[in-house]
Amino acid sequence: MLVPHGTMVMVLDGAKMALFRNRGTDFTPDLEAVDHSAHHAAKTAELGTDKPGRSFSSTGHGRSAYQSTDFHQAEEDAFAKAATDTLNALVAQSKLGFIVVATPHVLGVMRKQYTANVRTHLLGEIDKDYASRSATDIAVLLRDHEA
Repeated sequence: MLVPHGTMVMVLDGAKMALFRNRGTDFTPDLEAVDHSAHHAAKTAELGTDKPGRSFSSTGHGRSAYQSTDFHQAEEDAFAKAATDTLNALVAQSKLGFIVVATPHVLGVMRKQYTANVRTHLLGEIDKDYASRSATDIAVLLRDHEA
């Protein structure tokens, strides 16, 4: 994948986000860290202890349970939305091209939040979990990725 000089690369999962700038060439990216943030997404058991509710049939003896809420996933989704807000603000300020590397679920959450301006400046999306990897590993992924 071609990564033009100056391109911003956002790498994230549900709990970590790193922002890099390509200071290398189009063919051999060299990523420089610009920003990094992490969020502790507590387990569902730590966030909510209630059992899911029950419903009773108005006739007969039938019962069923409601689906329990996955608070952990809700926390990760909120983190992805906050990262997308950051991306939206950065694109509005800089007008640079962006590449997003994220887990498939996080990409799905982010796509719903992209502004039209972000869609214009988005050079690519890669559905990989590289949030814990080094800048060198991410640069190799970008160089070898076929768009």
